[in-house]
Amino acid sequence: MEKTFNSKSGGNTYSLVLIALFAALTAVFSQISVPIGPVPINLGLLSVFTAGGLLGIKRAVMSQVLYVLLGAAGVPVFAGFKGGFAALSGPTGGYIIGYILAAGTVAVLCRFWKKRAAALITGMLIGLILCYAFGTVWFIILTQTDFASALSSCVLPFLPGDAVKIAAATTICLRLGKMFKAK
Repeated sequence: MEKTFNSKSGGNTYSLVLIALFAALTAVFSQISVPIGPVPINLGLLSVFTAGGLLGIKRAVMSQVLYVLLGAAGVPVFAGFKGGFAALSGPTGGYIIGYILAAGTVAVLCRFWKKRAAALITGMLIGLILCYAFGTVWFIILTQTDFASALSSCVLPFLPGDAVKIAAATTICLRLGKMFKAK
């Protein structure tokens, strides 16, 4: 008999645990960072993509909403152990809020394409584009930076690492997907 993490009894508790777990994973992975300029390279998107691929739409989005709310409340969950509304409303805030869009996008495509590799990769690429678009526009507005400069400092240096995160998250989701029954 195949073991799954979907419990009929205690389903609400199960969902809350998964939401909290992936919010915590995003917080931990965000601390594994390399400051390279105004936006640090970190592993946060690995957790975001994995949440989208494993948890289903509602739980994936809620895990990232919880992460953002914890940071906004002052818990130092953002890269570099930053937290508070000032950190969220700063130049990197759009990328942080973009985590919600990215997790939701992956989860939506997985729901309709049954968690196949193509769905995961496509969802992660579209989610990444949405996260970058939202974050870069936010960054441009707050810093009055031109578009080309914003791309060269906030997007291009991150693409190789993001390709690795997408590959890793896809592998994790494909291997663990049968254990998670998304609702």
